[in-house]
Amino acid sequence: MKAAYSLVAQVLRHPETAVLLGLAEWDLLIRQARHADLLARIYAMLDEQGLIDSIPAKPRAHLESADTVVKRHAQAIRREVHCLRKALATIDLPVILLKGAAYLMADLPPARGRIFSDVDILVPKGHLNQVEAALRLHGWASSHHDAYDQRYYRIWMHELPPMMHLKRQSVLDVHHNILPESARVHPDPRKLIEAAVPAGEDQSVKVLAPVDMVLHSATHLFHEGELEHGLRDLADMDSLLRYFGESPSFWSALMSRAQELELTRPLFYALRYANLVLGTPIPESATINQTVVRPHWSLVAVMDALYGRALAPVHPSCSDWLTGTARWLLYVRAHWLRMSPWLLVHHLFHKAFLSPKHS
Repeated sequence: MKAAYSLVAQVLRHPETAVLLGLAEWDLLIRQARHADLLARIYAMLDEQGLIDSIPAKPRAHLESADTVVKRHAQAIRREVHCLRKALATIDLPVILLKGAAYLMADLPPARGRIFSDVDILVPKGHLNQVEAALRLHGWASSHHDAYDQRYYRIWMHELPPMMHLKRQSVLDVHHNILPESARVHPDPRKLIEAAVPAGEDQSVKVLAPVDMVLHSATHLFHEGELEHGLRDLADMDSLLRYFGESPSFWSALMSRAQELELTRPLFYALRYANLVLGTPIPESATINQTVVRPHWSLVAVMDALYGRALAPVHPSCSDWLTGTARWLLYVRAHWLRMSPWLLVHHLFHKAFLSPKHS
């Protein structure tokens, strides 16, 4: 599996090996890690293990710089969450955070060294109009002005068109589900919202329950068509599984919840590739359970060939002659999973032939 042999994946699996790298290897590692948004994650891992002072000065400077950027990102996200809490308090709704912002506010391991590009929240679909109105009053505005895009998001997708704050230029994604309305599986968002837990002492800021957080991470990654940060997202999954997996009841609850929410297939791929690429420990009980939902061996072989390439950093040292094709096929697969054939053809036709005329 090509992704497992990238230098950055090797260091993520065994951080202690970083102290043995020469400067030429560090040069390659830094380049790969930058492309994967994992440079600050490597700093955090080395720092936690007391190894950062053993790294040569020049690569250590790059790591420390990445850590500084991440800390500034974290400060900005905390301010953004505070502003969101105030906005949604006007309509008596909590802020339910997803992905990176959730990891940060709940002080979970994946937040360490993670870069944040936006904030994602989950709200009840029936409150979308109220939520959008409250956000507009507090300075957010839609960043998509094309009429087709607006209609596409609002009818078929699981989120509003991305919003941007007019003053701070921060990006906000407002979700009402974790998969589009037109997807082939339909997890019930009400169950996710009902099970959400406080991120800290503030009851008005919540995150998904542990099993739901893992399932959302798996679903996002393995329904995603653009995998430039696939290894980073897989590293998030690895970190979540190692952390939550220390609870004896976690694994059985995870398997049951995946069946309840129709998410057994993305969970299968998440556990498989987290283990193969990053060495995530998966207990035997979970492995046995996964055999029930395991795809046919031929499909698994195809997916191994595709994800084995697409989950590697987007860097020439991690690519072969099939990598571009693998990424393109997974892009097509993602759209196939998210849309009916008729909608897919209509959407691709519009984007290919009509949207360019209006750009």
